[in-house]
Amino acid sequence: MPANPLTAQLPAPGWLPPGERIYAIGDVHGCAGRLAALHALVREDLAARPVPRPFLLHLGDYVDRGPDSAGVLALLRGSLPPGLPGLQLRGNHDQMMLDALAPGASGAALDLWLMNGGGAALASYGAAAGPGLAPGAVPAADLAWLGARPLRHAAGGYLFVHAGIAPHRALDDQRPQDLLWIREPFLSWRGRLPAVVVHGHTPSETPQLRPHRIGLDTGAVFGGSLTCGVLEGRTIGFLQA
Repeated sequence: MPANPLTAQLPAPGWLPPGERIYAIGDVHGCAGRLAALHALVREDLAARPVPRPFLLHLGDYVDRGPDSAGVLALLRGSLPPGLPGLQLRGNHDQMMLDALAPGASGAALDLWLMNGGGAALASYGAAAGPGLAPGAVPAADLAWLGARPLRHAAGGYLFVHAGIAPHRALDDQRPQDLLWIREPFLSWRGRLPAVVVHGHTPSETPQLRPHRIGLDTGAVFGGSLTCGVLEGRTIGFLQA
């Protein structure tokens, strides 16, 4: 799929301080080639439109379902665009991998991961799913990196998480389960929230721009695009690969 240039900038429901720009990328799910292409577009956009404080943020779900989870983690761990600070959040699929491969993990945790695309992640490491899954099938360094990923990041009027938040809970009282997994009542919420939530987790054909949230999972692993929301001031544009 050919990459698209930055779309026309639209009014955004939140804001960032002057001089800041955040490139926020939705669910990758093993699509390493698309992620590399999207990083190239980020570099090109930043070169064409420099800003004092750029920031590259990934919203989680790096593994499972797609063909190259190992390649995605290698890319995120080792070759992000130079000179561009960033942060990678943890998604529910990343957490399922950690739970399934933890020492002493239950068979139920492994089954849950495999039912949700974990077999594709194992295959990208040259390992096969099954009762004889060998320790070290996924390198310890990759698991340690995933386990160190935070669940949230705040900037300006935005809160960045993988899935969303529980609308009736204060931001300081959010549970990891909600940040990683929630859909309803967050998606259809019509009230006010303490911040505009930028999230992935729930795929849609196009980015979702709502008063309380911005959804950036456009189903790359299901034949859609991999999307980057470009947030600056009170505007948003999109890069896609």
